[in-house]
Amino acid sequence: MNRKKIIAVTGATGGQGGGAARAILADPDAGFAVRALTRNPDSPAARELAARGAEVVRADFDNEPSVHKAFEGAYGAFLVTNFWAHGSAARETEEINALVRAAKATGLRHVVWSTLEDTRELLPLEDDRMPVLQGEYNVPHFDAKGAANELFRQAGVPTTFLNTTFFFQGFQRNFAPRRGEDGVLTLALPLEDGKLLAGVDVEDIGRTAFAVLNSGERFIGETIGLAGDHLTGAQYAEKFAAALGEPVRFQAVPYDVFRSLDVPAADEVGNMFQYYGDFDREFTGARDLTTARQLNPALKSFDDWLADNIAHVN
Repeated sequence: MNRKKIIAVTGATGGQGGGAARAILADPDAGFAVRALTRNPDSPAARELAARGAEVVRADFDNEPSVHKAFEGAYGAFLVTNFWAHGSAARETEEINALVRAAKATGLRHVVWSTLEDTRELLPLEDDRMPVLQGEYNVPHFDAKGAANELFRQAGVPTTFLNTTFFFQGFQRNFAPRRGEDGVLTLALPLEDGKLLAGVDVEDIGRTAFAVLNSGERFIGETIGLAGDHLTGAQYAEKFAAALGEPVRFQAVPYDVFRSLDVPAADEVGNMFQYYGDFDREFTGARDLTTARQLNPALKSFDDWLADNIAHVN
């Protein structure tokens, strides 16, 4: 009996990593085993993965030897970092460096890296349309990941770069439709009328990563853009209306207004949406839906996601 190839999954108790782990575990015939990395192996999410058959190990990006140990003997890995755990692009860059060094030292043969564009390639810091954040970034959680892509290349780590996008799950929390003073549900987004917002179910990131790994070496060195739908704000509102059975209007919130709001990371999120809007052709154009569905036939459209999650939108 052939021994299964071990896939080390970082962020295994989170949305992206958990999706990757579950996708791999759901297909035992693919020949992969999951080694789930987590800072807390005793958490309910970690225990659930162990019950499904994953090997759960303790690892912390701030403790590089623990990452190195977790990668030893593995064939490949799904790598993701969580900027929102600390909000620092500099710290995220340090974490990525640790992952790259560990991947190189342990000889991983295929890494799928969950990443994003470096917005500074299209929008130089000298452009004054949005504020510069943390000294050298437009959208820190984009730019740190995008700039770090080169670290994988320079180290010679066999990598597939999986460019993600806005999670549909954001509509369950901060961007859920809210009832206005006149009683009408309103979907308020910092997005201009007519601009496209590419979205994806976070679970599809993991499912697509599994498809990439299951394709052998075909996608090593390639960049894959992922989205489940490209819709305008008005179109998202129309779909919410159909799912909820009542009118939902779209309200475009000016970027500067959103950045001024007293909400967490308002400047970061405002800049992100402005990048989506100002460069929607480039951003959505890099995420071809047909290509994505060829790789992951179960890829959910927004309609699909709404059908499964409308009860949890609040």
